[in-house]
Amino acid sequence: MNVTREVILDLFPLYLSGEASPATKSLVEDYLKQDTELAQRLKLQSADNFAAAVPLQLPPELELRSLRRTRKLLTSQAWLKGFGIGFALIPLSCEMQFEGGRITEFHFLMRDYPGQLGVFVALSALCWIAFLGIQRRLRTV
Repeated sequence: MNVTREVILDLFPLYLSGEASPATKSLVEDYLKQDTELAQRLKLQSADNFAAAVPLQLPPELELRSLRRTRKLLTSQAWLKGFGIGFALIPLSCEMQFEGGRITEFHFLMRDYPGQLGVFVALSALCWIAFLGIQRRLRTV
């Protein structure tokens, strides 16, 4: 059987990963015994690929810093959610007047203070935008 160099190059990734059958392993090994130049080249190439695949050493305090940053973001997110809800509900405050055990007048305060309504709506919108920004930042891919 005539095996060419191209066939061995096609089979070599399977050989390296350990997924090749025993017959394929012996075929590749026999060919590499005959072609020492190709054997050296593939040995160097596989060593370079292995060195590139080794993960970098991370600093030991990285995990603690990540945990602290995540806690800080979650705390900020909770505060922003609370303020967003509060600022959204303030314009819905109401005024009621009672006479003789009955409600004689009822109206929302935004009727009397439209300027402040705009401020509270803007503050609520800012809080919710910041909340959603943090939520997007905390989302993992």
